[in-house]
Amino acid sequence: MRLTWHPLTCIYITARSFLFLLSFLQVTTGPRHLPTAPPNRFPEVAASAACEDRMNPSSPDEFSRVLSSTRGGTARSMQCPMDAAASGTSPVMQFHGIVDEPTSHSSPLLERSQRHCYGHEIPGEFPLAVSPSIVLHATCTFFSKPANFAPNFALSLPEVAAFDMCHKRPMVKLMAPQEREHLKQRCGGSWKLVFKYIVARERNYSRVVAGPGHSIVVTAKGDVYSFGANCWGQLGLGDTEDQFKPCLIRSLQGIKITQAAVGSRQTMLVSDTGSVYAFGKGSFVWAELSDAADHITTPKIVKSLKGVFVVQAAIGGYFSAFLSREGQVYTISWGRTERLGHSSDPSDVEPHLLSGPLEDVLVAQISAGNCYLLMLAYQPTGMSVYSVGCGLGGKLGHGCKNNKGSPKLIEHFLTLSFNPVSVAAGTWHAAALGDDGRVCTWGWGHTGCLGHGDEEYRALPTVVQGLSNVKAVHVSTGEYTTFVVSDNGDAYSFGSAESLNIGFQEDEEAADDADFSTPNLVESLKVLNDKVVQISPTNSSYWLNSEMGYPHTFALMESGKLYAFGGGIKGQLGVKLSEGQERAQNPERVPIDIC
Repeated sequence: MRLTWHPLTCIYITARSFLFLLSFLQVTTGPRHLPTAPPNRFPEVAASAACEDRMNPSSPDEFSRVLSSTRGGTARSMQCPMDAAASGTSPVMQFHGIVDEPTSHSSPLLERSQRHCYGHEIPGEFPLAVSPSIVLHATCTFFSKPANFAPNFALSLPEVAAFDMCHKRPMVKLMAPQEREHLKQRCGGSWKLVFKYIVARERNYSRVVAGPGHSIVVTAKGDVYSFGANCWGQLGLGDTEDQFKPCLIRSLQGIKITQAAVGSRQTMLVSDTGSVYAFGKGSFVWAELSDAADHITTPKIVKSLKGVFVVQAAIGGYFSAFLSREGQVYTISWGRTERLGHSSDPSDVEPHLLSGPLEDVLVAQISAGNCYLLMLAYQPTGMSVYSVGCGLGGKLGHGCKNNKGSPKLIEHFLTLSFNPVSVAAGTWHAAALGDDGRVCTWGWGHTGCLGHGDEEYRALPTVVQGLSNVKAVHVSTGEYTTFVVSDNGDAYSFGSAESLNIGFQEDEEAADDADFSTPNLVESLKVLNDKVVQISPTNSSYWLNSEMGYPHTFALMESGKLYAFGGGIKGQLGVKLSEGQERAQNPERVPIDIC
């Protein structure tokens, strides 16, 4: 008698046999140290691979130690906050029939990274959007032809996970197949490298921006609130009346905004579909938007950027800059000699591509100062920084004060063994955050804004020694101020006390005269019993001359609460001040639900 096997039985036996082997073997996709995978717990292997790819531990013991300290002791419980911190839009997938193990303890480290704005805390779920069929196929190509899967799925588990998470992003989802392949090759030929590039870019989105007199807040849902000075329509509300409380820009209903940029009299917003909306008054971009009127009061699409999928915008004193999803940088300048990397007529309002040294470089972030631009470039071997524009004060970071008409690599980071992951271009000085938590500053040192204990300028990036015991996760710069956020949620600042406005001293006049040339813990934020996630200070040279009073600063907290302090006579704090009061010396809660 001949025994006939049902096809589903064959599939089941093959799958169970493979999973059984995993209980005896270390599953590797390269040099990994994954935990043993018992039957029916294959998603744990996938999560462990993804976590280790993020952490890059130095040894198996280090990975095991971190894993055992997490809540639940599983890689899936550790991966949830890791993915949540990387992106607020990560897709979520439910592994059916898998029961989570009881939670016996909680790790303070894990709790710190579970930000309510971004995370998911639903048992059995984590943002690794891999369907069980794809998981099975990824481990056994025997099923590729019967399942009719695309060739890309015959990959390692981390590669499959990265492929899926990349394709959930609108910027990748809207690409043509050949464009996706081109991006993949530019990133190094791996979807894991593409995902790292996307995460590096997303971590630098500006959701809360303190302009010189007005403010813009972008919520997690993509809604936009504006408040403060509105004499040129820079609030986008259809009028020119100042607003002392946050107002929703209703004309953007149905459009999801991901990032904002502000200038002295203008605002730009970037949507998740790559469009740029502009309003207010300016000498560039707005020339194409207003034929007769000298200002715009409602958001209008910048038509000259049609055909460019923009993921980030930045406004300097003499230019606007735009970063495309392909990692290319475009600039629009007005009437200045250097023109930031391109030569064109002063009346030219068309965006021009910055090529030259950036031609084969993938840019992940742009940051604009008053007259210069910093660009964080992504490479599989590590990040690098390019600068272009005015070099006075050494703010281009090349060891001199010379201007640069085309982008140039800041080579000194290699000397410091410093791998930058974020850059912040202040009005006259700059800062960079390293992957090891160190902070470098350079440029004008007026009022001690570089944090080195003096007011001397630095023409090369210099590590801030006063933060040697602090692991930084965020850095931001204003006109003569610098803020640093540590991994435990504390905020440190240095520079002009008049610009800081955070109540280091009860006597306001004495506080204005006192500058801080070394990092100081911001006690007024620490007493809020919440952890700081992001700081946004006013970054413009125009606020002193625009009758806007003092500059102001926002602090976004782990809970999603937003606090403001500093000048507020035009309503830029989002909080109504008492009669005769010009500024808030201590943080005030802004009534906006960021989450």
